[in-house]
Amino acid sequence: MERLSGYDAFFLELESSTQPVNVCCLLEVDTHTMPGGYTFDRFADALAVQVDSVPEFRMKLADSQLNLAYPVWVEEENFRLDRHLNRACLPRPAGRTELAEVCAHIAALPLERSHPLWEMWVIESPDDSDALAVMLKSHHAALDGVAGADLMFQLCSLDVDPPAPAPVDGPGATNRIEIAASGFVDFLRRPQRMVTLIPDTAMTVARTVARAISGRAMAPPFAAPSTVFNAPFTCRRNIAFTQVDLLDVKKVKDRFGITVNDVVTAMCSGALRQFLLDRDEMPDAPLIATVPMSVRAKSNRPGRNQTTWMFCRLATDIEDPRERLGVVAESAALAKEHGSAMSPTLLQDWAEMAGQALNAVMRLVRNMPLPERPVHNLVLSNVAGPQERLYLLGCEINALYPFGPIVIGAGLNITVMSLDGKLGIGVISCPDLVDDVWDLVDAFPGVLDELLQLDVAAAL
Repeated sequence: MERLSGYDAFFLELESSTQPVNVCCLLEVDTHTMPGGYTFDRFADALAVQVDSVPEFRMKLADSQLNLAYPVWVEEENFRLDRHLNRACLPRPAGRTELAEVCAHIAALPLERSHPLWEMWVIESPDDSDALAVMLKSHHAALDGVAGADLMFQLCSLDVDPPAPAPVDGPGATNRIEIAASGFVDFLRRPQRMVTLIPDTAMTVARTVARAISGRAMAPPFAAPSTVFNAPFTCRRNIAFTQVDLLDVKKVKDRFGITVNDVVTAMCSGALRQFLLDRDEMPDAPLIATVPMSVRAKSNRPGRNQTTWMFCRLATDIEDPRERLGVVAESAALAKEHGSAMSPTLLQDWAEMAGQALNAVMRLVRNMPLPERPVHNLVLSNVAGPQERLYLLGCEINALYPFGPIVIGAGLNITVMSLDGKLGIGVISCPDLVDDVWDLVDAFPGVLDELLQLDVAAAL
């Protein structure tokens, strides 16, 4: 029996009728490599073998009304793949717009909590071509970005026809009495965590104040300008996607002595600036992104979400691309340095201490009006992926586009993941905020070209 951490449970409580907390990944694959040729039934049979070897695909939530702690993960006793594997066909004309509309609808659908929290959608072309799209969706309570990438890649292989993996046992079953009893023990242990939580919090506050005084702090919350994305949204979603060459990103990185993440952030900054200028909605102050940062190497806490959060200024107020790149790199370095100086488990520990009060807190937050100054403008995530050619159940993967959830007060999420020399960029928002996010996505290649053309002699 594996109990959710407070941080995992936070993502359950974050969910509402207008805010499904799904993590999605869209794969464009070529079926001509599939042994025996593609059919949906053959694809389903291959997936069933993989699911038997990955317990996470068979885990579901279980709870008890007497449980004083968080729910637990148990194995689905009567697991049925047809509850999770779905089939769809694109309408004609079958272009990227039609694919995005289908995937946006999938991303907006909440997952049924009485079964394992994932779905896979196989989206076929109406033209009987070898092209196939696969949308994989999971709940954020079950994984963060890094874990999601790892889980997805467990379905993939380096070979077209690898040997079948051996089945792996899951977490097993339990009953409500056991859940309540272990939850009571967990509840009694909670005050012990205060021994480290209070000093860690005090130290983090002191260091943040010191950094703010010296000008070495990350951007503060509630300092972001108001934009079209920072308004209440509905349950509808719209998405767009593109990819760029990772080699070009690395050329900019090497030329200016910065990181791949700095270049990605600068691309987002430039694309957002162009998007808002075209709409005559560019604020004077720079946009602020919340950036998840993995703490897996530093954390000894249980749970499937192992991240902390940084606030990063995007320098969207700067016209010159070279200057903007420099400010973005400096802001990202400050945010990472500040985030690394904080206790890596502070968010996890406070979520753990919240206990059953977490539900009441989230209801209160959802019912409060949005502040005049947003906490942040968007979520920006960059996840490193493998740089080999991969096959999904025998189908060659040509492109990968990740999508994270949008959250209260920030109706825009930009997620980036690398794979086999390409950088896949996924953008998700709500059409009641922005009617067309393709305008934002289509700016990314041009912004990267602009960075590639910067004068080497005038490097940062």
